[in-house]
Amino acid sequence: MPESTRRPAALLVLEDGWALRGRSYGAQGRTIGEIVFSTGMTGYQETLTDPSYHRQIVVQTAPHIGNTGVNDEDAESDRIWVAGYVVREPARRASSWRARRELEDDLQAAGIVGICEVDTRALTRHLREAGAMRGGIFSGDALPAGATDPGGPSRACIDICLEAVRSEPPMTGRALAAEVTTPSGYVVEPSGPAEGSEPIAVLAAIDLGIKSRTPWQLAERGVRVHVLPQSTTLSEILALRPDGVLFSNGPGDPGTADAEIELLRGVLDARIPFFGICLGNQLLGRALGYGTYKLAYGHRGVNQPVLDRATGKVEITAHNHGFAVDAPIDAPSVAPFDNGRYGRVEVSHLGLNDSVVEGLRALDLPAFSVQYHPEAAAGPHDAEHLFDRFIRLMREHRRGQDREDKN
Repeated sequence: MPESTRRPAALLVLEDGWALRGRSYGAQGRTIGEIVFSTGMTGYQETLTDPSYHRQIVVQTAPHIGNTGVNDEDAESDRIWVAGYVVREPARRASSWRARRELEDDLQAAGIVGICEVDTRALTRHLREAGAMRGGIFSGDALPAGATDPGGPSRACIDICLEAVRSEPPMTGRALAAEVTTPSGYVVEPSGPAEGSEPIAVLAAIDLGIKSRTPWQLAERGVRVHVLPQSTTLSEILALRPDGVLFSNGPGDPGTADAEIELLRGVLDARIPFFGICLGNQLLGRALGYGTYKLAYGHRGVNQPVLDRATGKVEITAHNHGFAVDAPIDAPSVAPFDNGRYGRVEVSHLGLNDSVVEGLRALDLPAFSVQYHPEAAAGPHDAEHLFDRFIRLMREHRRGQDREDKN
């Protein structure tokens, strides 16, 4: 029996009225969120479990998804975070020695509503032209009458779905980090080189939607990582006497993160070495006084070329962001906040596809950030050296403090 005859009908509707009829994949029901695309051919398990995709429906452009199943090692968190999932051809069975389950079984268990047998390349082209927007997937009892008519869904059916889609708040203006952060702090102990019984450094990592590979990368290098909730206060950070502070990736609009900005300014004022990743990069930009803005369709997936302006090298990187920092790219500038309170700043990295700011470096503070993902699960791994750079920054700053204390 053909696969399509076994799967119930499903409908995908975008807020501009574009509609595609397909078949149910994963759970059945209704889901609405910002619809975005990822062109990566691998790493779907990492994508699904990345908290940065919270409230988003992910379109996998590549035609075959699920071929390697799901394992117990590659998840970036303890749950699936996407709001919905769109694929063209789901694998009929997993084929990998690492697989423990079928992908669709995990989607069903997590209640993730999806759709398959749609042209994901045509959908990606549409989103590239029209931009990321709200969308909805409807199947099962949530599918309006007329959606399964032989001639296609009726206009009345599409309008019912369209009304539901347009009632969902847009991503701009949404504060989502508190919805994905850890409920309580935890410690990731060093698993790599340490100085005797002591860690190489102690880090406070603010979880705004952190991926599990980030503290793992640092622990592997001998760092003790305190992963802390989004609501953590400056006094709680200072009580740990950390050698550095990290702000992680995460979902939502950085323009809403006023509490996080005040916390970050406290870190900068205390001259604690700082590293920001993705959302953390946007928040460093805001803390320094620059603005942020919504990208037309964002950068997501793998193989994104970024220029490191200090070395002239091009790194192939993994991205997942819909917002960017608005900072001068031609030359270092004085950070606008509070009449230059934080000194000079330079744009350290540029996206080569569209010249979007992909990194910041403070020239008068021990602080830097990148817009992309140096932990890079499931690759590429060109940017992993940034963790080593941060460790050097923390250790150099600590040695400088020790010299001051002796004097």
